[in-house]
Amino acid sequence: MARCLLGSPPRCPNSRRCIVTSPRPSKVFHCLARRNPERIGLLLILVASLHLVAPVSAATPAETATVKEILDGNELFIDARQARLNQQAVSPQEISTENSRGQLSFASGAAGRLNRYSQLRLGSGCFLLRKGEVLVSGRQSGCTRSSRLSVRGTNYVLRVDDEGGSELTVLEGSVEVEPLTEGGEPSGQPSTTVNGGERLRLSATGVVLTLLKLSSGDYSAILKGPLFLGFTAPLPAIGSLEGYLRSNLPGVSLPSLPGGSPLIPLLNLPRFF
Repeated sequence: MARCLLGSPPRCPNSRRCIVTSPRPSKVFHCLARRNPERIGLLLILVASLHLVAPVSAATPAETATVKEILDGNELFIDARQARLNQQAVSPQEISTENSRGQLSFASGAAGRLNRYSQLRLGSGCFLLRKGEVLVSGRQSGCTRSSRLSVRGTNYVLRVDDEGGSELTVLEGSVEVEPLTEGGEPSGQPSTTVNGGERLRLSATGVVLTLLKLSSGDYSAILKGPLFLGFTAPLPAIGSLEGYLRSNLPGVSLPSLPGGSPLIPLLNLPRFF
């Protein structure tokens, strides 16, 4: 092998110092092929794999939301521009309403219904509700300026007032509320778990003010209110809410779609967690 690579010894005319250079890559492969033809194929595969196996950074897809329904006019906007049905918004765009309501489909598969005069900004981990009110059905975490809401496929209503105070109403399931610093990082303070049938009120700085049980009248007011009335697009986790009401509040029922159809998707299996 060494003889193959070196070939004839270099000549040194006029007794000058000889400079021996490394063999060309093509000569290396030629010598390997003569010495052991089976190894040349393995070497070629190894070299090719070094080019294919390159470090790939883990990319997190940007949070998206698609407009599925607009009610009460056309005052639903994406970054202050009038939105249209099936238009998609991408983080960090802001979706807002004036005197209209709308339903969104999040990338997570959950749905969100915006009430009038609401502002919601998309994010990679959660949406940020700046003001107004949103109903979330399905696995979609939400944030306010002072808290992060971690959910597992539930139905909840989040409201933020003009002063930054917030109110979380869990219709079914559970939500863990984690306090955040002004920079949006976990504050290290204990989290609060809000279960189905409970309402949590927080100050603008994230301080827990009250945690109360919901009455049947509270449920009726929500189900007959602007987050349900008039909508035709289905909610992904509405079947779980219907089951919760049947078991815990038999006197409260879900509203019907325009035309008398029940507000429940045909295919909606119950959750087992």
